[in-house]
Amino acid sequence: MRNATLGAAVFSAVMLLFFSPTAAVANEADATPTFAKDIAPIFQKSCQSCHRPNSIAPMSFMTYQEVRPWARSIKNRVVLGEMPPYRYDRHVGIQDLKDDLRLSESEIETIARWVDEGVPLGDPADLPTPLSFPDLSEWAYQDDFGPPDLVIRTEPYTIPAAGSDVWWRPIVPSGLTEDRCLKAVSVRTAEQGRGVAHHANSQLLGFDEETSEWVEVERLSEYALGKAGEVVPEDACRLLPADSMVKWDVHYYPNGELVENDVIEMGVWFYPEGHQEQAKNKQDLKLYSLLMKGAELELPPHGTAMTQGFHSFETPVRIDSFQPHGHFRLVGKTLEIFDPKTGDLEMVSSVSDWTNDWHTSHIYADDAAPLVPAGSVMVITGYYDNTAGNKQNPDPNQWVGGGSRSADEMSHAWIAVTHLDDESYEQQVAEREAKEAARRADDN
Repeated sequence: MRNATLGAAVFSAVMLLFFSPTAAVANEADATPTFAKDIAPIFQKSCQSCHRPNSIAPMSFMTYQEVRPWARSIKNRVVLGEMPPYRYDRHVGIQDLKDDLRLSESEIETIARWVDEGVPLGDPADLPTPLSFPDLSEWAYQDDFGPPDLVIRTEPYTIPAAGSDVWWRPIVPSGLTEDRCLKAVSVRTAEQGRGVAHHANSQLLGFDEETSEWVEVERLSEYALGKAGEVVPEDACRLLPADSMVKWDVHYYPNGELVENDVIEMGVWFYPEGHQEQAKNKQDLKLYSLLMKGAELELPPHGTAMTQGFHSFETPVRIDSFQPHGHFRLVGKTLEIFDPKTGDLEMVSSVSDWTNDWHTSHIYADDAAPLVPAGSVMVITGYYDNTAGNKQNPDPNQWVGGGSRSADEMSHAWIAVTHLDDESYEQQVAEREAKEAARRADDN
């Protein structure tokens, strides 16, 4: 009888273990991930926009049959943080970003476990409904804002199959007939020229009546491979003046194929008329150098280097985005803010595994964009590696200096800044403090 009672007790305990809600959650967490139930949704969210037929990725990941041969490589790339191509460091500085492409740590772990446990398909009934994607001819931001209000094109240019770097700098009319505030801008290359266009920047030129010359008045856009564009916050105005001209600066590098009559296009969206009066804060996009005046960037063979730039503002500002720029020897870049009144140095952003293959503008979320008091200093630091340990280095035996060619190196960052007056600054600080206090109250 005693053994029967003990057996019943053990059986009851085992059944309780297996059928309790907590145990069910634990068993589900320990279950082997399958493509149908666990991996396909991750790929739909973070991979298939590029990894689909006729898109920019070299292979499609729309089906299990397409994914399976690449499984081991996929695991390696996501564990290393190389894919999706968004090289922003975790656990360092601001993490609340718009259009953040990074997989979560749990998603990375799920993909790794799926590969390690044999890439099972699972039950096909668990597969999510296949997604449909917009045609590649559609513009970035078209789903949000519709077609561009204005399209500005370069004049055609033919890139030879072989040779060194070439630059194309046409000046074309903007097509603007009245002053307008920029809402968003996106630059796209033609399919034939995608592999040879290193960057395509544009500057607005205004006519100076006193000198009777066209002069630079505002940066319009910056494009490099991997960048979708820029969106200007609603409380700011990046002004595009009427009757201006657009000065293009396009850097091509031949890739072995003749590219005839290449044209690069820029789509521009505007805020409604009158936005300039409503949004009194001016935003601009500028190149911030990391070299002190008179300094030079020089990398000896098998050597390393660090550059650092310091920039301050006479008024308070809000930093809206941070985009490192360099070539093959740049491996990392950071943005910090130094407050001379307190002596505090705050890390804002860090990219420690940078690659020239993808140029990403890291855009801060509305309530996370740094609010910087007047007189504070942006400290931008770049790290360069000309050794064989840098896997993107084409030749560690070369001396490398600063310059515009792909074989040279660059040391700057593209940063969008909204310039505030004291009233706007204090108001935004107070609004954030109120939101944080409300959040803490909800947590308690």
